[in-house]
Amino acid sequence: MKTAIVTGVGGQDGSYLAENLIAKGYFVIGIDRRRVDDPRAPARITLAGLKGNDSLKVIDGDITDPLFVTRLVSDYRPEKFFNLAAMSHVGQSFKQPTATFKTNAVTVINQLEAIRKFSPETKYYQASTSELYGNLACPKAGYDESHGFRPRSPYGVAKLAAYWAVVNYREAYGMFATNGILFNHESPRRGADFVTRKITLGVADIVRGKADKITLGNIEAYRDWGFAGDYVEAMDLIMDAPIPKDYVVATGRSYSVRDFVIKSFNAAGIDDWEKYIEFDPRFMRPSEVPYLLGNPSKINDELGWKPRVTLDGLVSMMVKHDLVQ
Repeated sequence: MKTAIVTGVGGQDGSYLAENLIAKGYFVIGIDRRRVDDPRAPARITLAGLKGNDSLKVIDGDITDPLFVTRLVSDYRPEKFFNLAAMSHVGQSFKQPTATFKTNAVTVINQLEAIRKFSPETKYYQASTSELYGNLACPKAGYDESHGFRPRSPYGVAKLAAYWAVVNYREAYGMFATNGILFNHESPRRGADFVTRKITLGVADIVRGKADKITLGNIEAYRDWGFAGDYVEAMDLIMDAPIPKDYVVATGRSYSVRDFVIKSFNAAGIDDWEKYIEFDPRFMRPSEVPYLLGNPSKINDELGWKPRVTLDGLVSMMVKHDLVQ
């Protein structure tokens, strides 16, 4: 039975990826940090459901501890190592820049070193991000793998360091090490502190009469949004490619937060959305990335990946889920 390690298995992407790998016949070792947050979080519920599966073993551990990572790699020597764990909230990274760099950059180097020394045949996947591009002028066709980077947050800076660490280990040591430069991807398992889920949960509360407003920051920011379930399939395709490369994973279409708000209210049968939205400057980032659009031509052409779920389908899925919670 082939083995895969998935860090961050208790998160949105980790839970979808674990399901995907188990369906393909993998034994999955999922790494999840011991936490005191809400055990009712959607991805945690899914993970709890998977815990009865003999093809999944969940280990509580701290990925910032190099000794833990070394033991993990040397004990299991997996075919694939997916690093999805991260301090993933861009806004919060401004408040915790040092912790963000340790978790999102130093940890990646520790993992690559452990694989190089104890399991050099292991394939490695790093969850990279569209935040690498920052405020570079976006080309009409969207950012692709050839564009430079200029991150605009401590989160983006740390992820950029990790990106180049992966490239360096691939080139210096011949390791199968890859970056998936994923643009924004959402689902009903997205945490409530992310703007998309905040919107759909807020719409559901308004419908049920539990709230009368959703408070947001900049609703004019544009993002390329896809469905997380589609994107984890891209991750594994990248790992199954004959040659390790870095790929942009995106839909090729960009919409504003305002668009996401309107579609969410429409999915709940509400047209006069404006009276339910209020602005609060506390939710503005110190430096904003105004427009992100990905160009997935390379992964489309080389690996045959294309997203199946449209933004309308994604929004409908999330709103319907939150209306019955």
